[in-house]
Amino acid sequence: MSRTSNVIDISKRRSAKGKATGQSLERGLERGAEAPVVDMTERRQAILSSERRQVKRTILSEFIGAFILVPEKGLQKVSIYDISDNGIAFDLDLGGGMMMEGEEIAMRVYLNQFTYFPFVVTIANSRVLIEEGVSRHGCNFQRETVNSEALSHFVKFIETVSASLRTDHGDVMVSNVGR
Repeated sequence: MSRTSNVIDISKRRSAKGKATGQSLERGLERGAEAPVVDMTERRQAILSSERRQVKRTILSEFIGAFILVPEKGLQKVSIYDISDNGIAFDLDLGGGMMMEGEEIAMRVYLNQFTYFPFVVTIANSRVLIEEGVSRHGCNFQRETVNSEALSHFVKFIETVSASLRTDHGDVMVSNVGR
């Protein structure tokens, strides 16, 4: 006894048919033409990949001064792109080179011109952004270090402060004048 499958093979229809829209779709259906088929697996994968981030990140742009320690080059200024509980992403000018995956980098975040907060990160990914003239590096924080508790509080501070940041447009606000 042979069994028939209830699975419809759409691969032939998907590759053979283009996308029909508007009136051409209506006319095609009137003549008995087949409608385009949408592969839900591809759409599902696109949604999942856009939601792959597991933790909330805070986007930063020139919020605080940050540097990395590059062997034989010394301190190199970087721009922090974003930060989360698990890691940090920074941009390095193309002239500053590019870090390799797995490389451990010492970072410093400066709170003023003399005081900094040091920590170590491991490069998780890096890519060149030619249109921005930088290489972007995604890093994981190294845990179980001297500064891991302070680092956690620092990330929470950045998240909290960045939620209420405002841009100064030159307006002056004075309160309690004449009291």
